[in-house]
Amino acid sequence: MASTTTSPSRKVIGLGFLPDEARHGFLIDVPKGNGGNDIICVTEYRGDDLNDLGSRTVSPPSPNDPSMRVAINRFRWLALAPAFWEEANRRLRANGLTAAKFQKNPGKPVPVHPSLGKELCILCWAVEDASPDDIPNALHNWEALAPEERWWLFTMTIATTGQAMQKGIGWRKALRAAIADNPFVKGEGLSPKARRELLGHSQLTLSL
Repeated sequence: MASTTTSPSRKVIGLGFLPDEARHGFLIDVPKGNGGNDIICVTEYRGDDLNDLGSRTVSPPSPNDPSMRVAINRFRWLALAPAFWEEANRRLRANGLTAAKFQKNPGKPVPVHPSLGKELCILCWAVEDASPDDIPNALHNWEALAPEERWWLFTMTIATTGQAMQKGIGWRKALRAAIADNPFVKGEGLSPKARRELLGHSQLTLSL
């Protein structure tokens, strides 16, 4: 997410979503209540479907809808979402955009900037079927990835197993192994900056 100077009048809703500029975005649906097995959904939208994103009053799409990327239970969601929000807000502030407070029960769907939405999907996919004990490890490994690495993983995963119910196969299975199951050892391996250079990040044009 490159640092940029932005106008204070730039409209932001949800988590970094720019309704007057966006051609792409994600929407987080959190059902009312506190049930640990309630399902939180993350859906991807493009084009005309972005109109009034975040003000939807109808039910979220079916889990089998091709545009739904994530269906994760509330227990896992609450274990990962605050850390994701903290990372997202840090980068939004760095880009001159308004941060958004994390809410357990936001009351209506939360629009998300497309770059951040992709990174959220990677984290959710890694832990959607993992043991709850593996979630702290997954968060450490996810945080150690550069944004460009998360975007690349999303691109690879979405090509074949990007629908919410395509769990435990292909890239979704690989993400769990790489992020949730892989032990995190602080200080080992290449830094995010070094890995970003290996990826050839200059080919990526996402600004956030």
